[in-house]
Amino acid sequence: MHEFIRSLYGARKVILRESPRPITPFGGLALLGEFLRRVQFPAVVQAALPFTLTSPNAIPPAETFTAFVFAVVAGAQRFAHTQLLRADHALHAVLGLSRFPSDDTFRHFFRRFGLPQVNAFFAALSRWQLARLPARTGGYTLDLDSTLCTRYGRQEGARKGFNPRRPGGVVHHPLLAVLAEAHFVLHAWLRSGNARASRGAVEFLREAFARLPAHVHLRCLRADSGFFENGLLSFLEERGVPYVIVARRTHGLKRLLTQVTTWTSMDADRAISELTVQLWGWSVPRRFLLLRERLREPVSTRQRLLFDVPGYVVRLLVTNRTEDVVTLWQDYHQRATMEQCIRELKDDLGAAGFCMQPFFATEAAFRSVLFVYNLLGEFQRAAGLTTWRQPATLRHTVFMCGALLGRSGRRWVLQLSRSWGGLTRRKPLLDRLRQTPDPTAPKLTPDHPGALALA
Repeated sequence: MHEFIRSLYGARKVILRESPRPITPFGGLALLGEFLRRVQFPAVVQAALPFTLTSPNAIPPAETFTAFVFAVVAGAQRFAHTQLLRADHALHAVLGLSRFPSDDTFRHFFRRFGLPQVNAFFAALSRWQLARLPARTGGYTLDLDSTLCTRYGRQEGARKGFNPRRPGGVVHHPLLAVLAEAHFVLHAWLRSGNARASRGAVEFLREAFARLPAHVHLRCLRADSGFFENGLLSFLEERGVPYVIVARRTHGLKRLLTQVTTWTSMDADRAISELTVQLWGWSVPRRFLLLRERLREPVSTRQRLLFDVPGYVVRLLVTNRTEDVVTLWQDYHQRATMEQCIRELKDDLGAAGFCMQPFFATEAAFRSVLFVYNLLGEFQRAAGLTTWRQPATLRHTVFMCGALLGRSGRRWVLQLSRSWGGLTRRKPLLDRLRQTPDPTAPKLTPDHPGALALA
């Protein structure tokens, strides 16, 4: 059976036919599958899952979670989008899946999670990933921030909050802690939409710090003005954690700013200063850094002025670090990577899209997407990619590759299309992935680092 069409330009005849051979547009995902096999991903997930299924017809929960991971990597941003891979029999053979779950199967899987299951499952996966995070000279920077996930129903925890994109709409308000240099989400909470940015931040950081292994050292914590609270600053000082946080301009601080007369110029438009202040209710004085920046008015506006009277905007940081002001401002400006991380999670991996009625089911799906983000970061380090590639870039340059599935005797053969770069482009990555050291056997004692995976 075939049909004919005409090409858009030139009107040449093109024959349309069906092919019985399994074809996949994601042949490059075989590299990710090989990497996960080498780090014993199936065994780790199976050991960490807080429940089992007894039905002989049920898809094993570990395979369901694995299928969700690959669906997110392939670009799914809703549960309905996961059906893209359900008919991809070539990819099923590469992964060794006899059946690919439906979107309802994924929903039923996440509905099994309550608060204890969420904490136990993702704490185990986090320990497994952190055990392989490389030590860094000078330590890692921990960026703290919150974001909004817009909802369109009556899901648990969805409340009216600050929502510039949909005023009056309901949202969830997640809290995130990210190791900036590693592009690694250390910890996350899904919170109700009416929670302020810093609500529960001390308890959240206490859990995050407890997850850090001995070889991961924090050099600094950075956060925006939503986390400018005496309780949080005191907690960080008690723990000896260096911090740089944007100060909220309260009435008391505004009055003090008018008393600052000594400024050091950085360039024609910016000047810096500092002062030590003990605000009302604080038990200790703290160091504040000031950056005064000239407002740049349009040229057309300046030409109409008889005199050039510049206006300024003043930004404030509070810190317990001792470096000079310029160094600390430059360090804080690197926090822009946190905004990039949030955009990648939401736009490239659909972190805000997998939503269900039960709150903890939604949190389980949300934190699964964060787990995928960390996996992609580890995949890039193992593959020897020297610069960070966004998940969407990685998807289109490495994982997307037309491929045919065939057989050679009893072996499967996946033929990667040469016009998509084929095996030639991906072989250097595959060779470096094969150099990834195998994890230590889980038969070791629980206090051994190699046993973290199955602890």
